[in-house]
Amino acid sequence: QVQLVESGGGLVQPGGSLRLSCAASGSIFSIKTMGWYRQAPGTEREIVATIRWNGAYTYYADSVKGRFTISRDNAKNTVFLQMNSLKPEDTAVYYCKLVEYGVHDYWGQGTQVTVSS
Repeated sequence: QVQLVESGGGLVQPGGSLRLSCAASGSIFSIKTMGWYRQAPGTEREIVATIRWNGAYTYYADSVKGRFTISRDNAKNTVFLQMNSLKPEDTAVYYCKLVEYGVHDYWGQGTQVTVSS
């Protein structure tokens, strides 16, 4: 009933920037947090950044602190990830996650980010 659609991925050179967007739609009850996770081939999915829907709390993985910024537009049920100073090790499929109050979590389909010369 809830759909998450990511966009903004692509191919970028090291040191470049990308801005990811994730728009939630459908029967959303109450959002607790939204966030971004990533998974490279042969690895487990890992957290990148999360943000509380109400309030200012954010979390960043150590590997992206100072380079990535998560933000939100509550009225549009949309979360963003501004990625600067990208490194080849940032290459992964990036997934959006929505956590509702209660038992339901939702995942987007993922968007590929490739950082390469």
